[in-house]
Amino acid sequence: MKIIVQKFGGTSVSTPERRALLTEHVLRAVGQGYKVAVVVSAMGRKGDPYATDTLLSLGQNAYPQLSAREKDLLMSCGETISAVVVAGCLQSAGLSSRAFTGAQAGVFTDSTFGAASCLHVDPRALNECLEKDIIPVVTGFQGIDSQGDITTLGRGGSDTTAALLGVALKAEMVEIYTDVDGIMTADPRITPNARVLHSISYDEVYQMADNGAGVIHPRAVDVAMRGNVPLLIRNAMSDAQGTLVTHPAGMAADITGDETVANISVLRKRTQAILKQTDPAQVQEILQLLAKARVSIDLINLFPDSAIFTVSDEDSGVMEPILANHGIRYTLLPGCAKVSAIGEKMRGIPGVMARVLTALQSRGIEVLQTADSHMTIACLVRGESADEAVRALHEAFHLDR
Repeated sequence: MKIIVQKFGGTSVSTPERRALLTEHVLRAVGQGYKVAVVVSAMGRKGDPYATDTLLSLGQNAYPQLSAREKDLLMSCGETISAVVVAGCLQSAGLSSRAFTGAQAGVFTDSTFGAASCLHVDPRALNECLEKDIIPVVTGFQGIDSQGDITTLGRGGSDTTAALLGVALKAEMVEIYTDVDGIMTADPRITPNARVLHSISYDEVYQMADNGAGVIHPRAVDVAMRGNVPLLIRNAMSDAQGTLVTHPAGMAADITGDETVANISVLRKRTQAILKQTDPAQVQEILQLLAKARVSIDLINLFPDSAIFTVSDEDSGVMEPILANHGIRYTLLPGCAKVSAIGEKMRGIPGVMARVLTALQSRGIEVLQTADSHMTIACLVRGESADEAVRALHEAFHLDR
């Protein structure tokens, strides 16, 4: 069987008009000879009646002590409603369709409520549908644990579900339908001349997602990469070509400026922590305590008598008591932003960091900290300079061409 998985986000299923467009995408794939499995998110966004955040606030506002197990059961309702409605929409267009919860689709997870990890997928029920030309419409974001409890996969969980099913079903591709034309060289709200990339590697888009780009969740990219299933990021409201995410060898040529950098991403609301007059053992102890408190650190630079790193502004409230209780001298600078130049082709190319720093300094942007890897150069700047930093780097690497 030629199988394709199509995932539709909350805005794509939120109105009858948009569900009609969804149906057109499914019909087109069926007309091309594919067996189609559909994955859906909850309808709309916060404030809409069935959106995940709306449901969660309904429970938390009334009962702040609601347990994680019950929260997952509550949050899973939005996707269940979407699956039933979309199945009905496909049926009204003459397509045989059947709604599935994550449990019915065979998505088995651990019991980490709110951020469960998939243990395995049993695709037999979905394969039986596909063999009978029945289109399964699966709830994204959901799974089931060994006790039979409903679990959720955390933020971006519907993308992850689509990738998991794509691998389990041996699909030829997973199409992620969203409200943009594809992955772009930068956020067009910051850089109006940003353009859509026709192709990009798994590693590059993973780095983008991990550094603030919100088109697809990094866990979904990791699942697809490990299973060698291509992803296609497309606009649900248009016929735009979209962006193909695959291994570099499978990518079509895509002229991206001078080809060194593919994207400029920004991750906001970061707090820089500078620990002073510390020794390595003391820093190691602090890092272990932060890990135990589930505080994720980034951009870490260690020196013989000091350490510098960043955390989210939200996590800084958890971190500060830990630092204070150990009598460490420290300073915190909240409201920073990490601006990253990302590109697989920068590997082994000299002078890229110099170009980044020159571009930022020419605009009078103070660089507070830097870090680099074989495909990412990250600079920490003050939050008010973030947009200008993105524009400066986008221009410096000619990404509008």
